[in-house]
Amino acid sequence: MSGEVLAGRHRIGKAFRFEAAHFLPGLPEGHQCSRMHGHSYEVVFVLTADRLVTPGFVTDFGDLARVKKLIDSTLDHRTLNDVLPVAPTSENLAGWLADWFVAHVEPSLPGRLVSVRVSETASSWAEFVLEER
Repeated sequence: MSGEVLAGRHRIGKAFRFEAAHFLPGLPEGHQCSRMHGHSYEVVFVLTADRLVTPGFVTDFGDLARVKKLIDSTLDHRTLNDVLPVAPTSENLAGWLADWFVAHVEPSLPGRLVSVRVSETASSWAEFVLEER
């Protein structure tokens, strides 16, 4: 190793899973998503920091326990239409979770949120990426 410090930034990610149902109003008749249906969701929160804190963390993964509490109490085994203030698309869910995280979790962390990715299936996802802050 040369001893030089590479230019770059550390990122961490933490995934959470939950089960929920939803339907999307306003779609054409016969569209599969206009009917009530469910998904096994995965949500990934990505954080970064300008510098690591002891012992070398962006943020301690344990400090993200509040996210699991929100998911378990508000989203898991619910009808998302009943609990979200927006249409329950993956895009809107990612944005809603990012907004909640920045307001309720981020102020107590050394790291900051970069993005939230919501997957309804193993092959599709939507992501909300925060502007550089």
